[in-house]
Amino acid sequence: MKRKIATLFKDLCCSRCKVSFDEESVQIMREEDSMLVFKLTCEGCGKSFGVAFLGISDLDLKNYNDEDLVLQVQDGPKPIDENDVLDAHKFIKELDGGWKKFIADFEGDN
Repeated sequence: MKRKIATLFKDLCCSRCKVSFDEESVQIMREEDSMLVFKLTCEGCGKSFGVAFLGISDLDLKNYNDEDLVLQVQDGPKPIDENDVLDAHKFIKELDGGWKKFIADFEGDN
């Protein structure tokens, strides 16, 4: 079971030290009929990537080959660039006394 879960992370690595995830990176915390709870930890530097809950059964894993299970990295939004930082700085600098309207229930928190 650990091998199949590790396959999910086959092409991924630790964001801190760049060590690839493998079977030893996976610690199964709890296993039930249709639920699996596991923790992912980098074997290189020890960074924890949290706990995940998978709603799958052992039978589900048997129906897929390793390549079908590998997670794919999706494209996200473009990274923040220096113009974004400058725009945010200008926006904050130009805020007047009405800046509190941008914080919900600011007056109620007193």
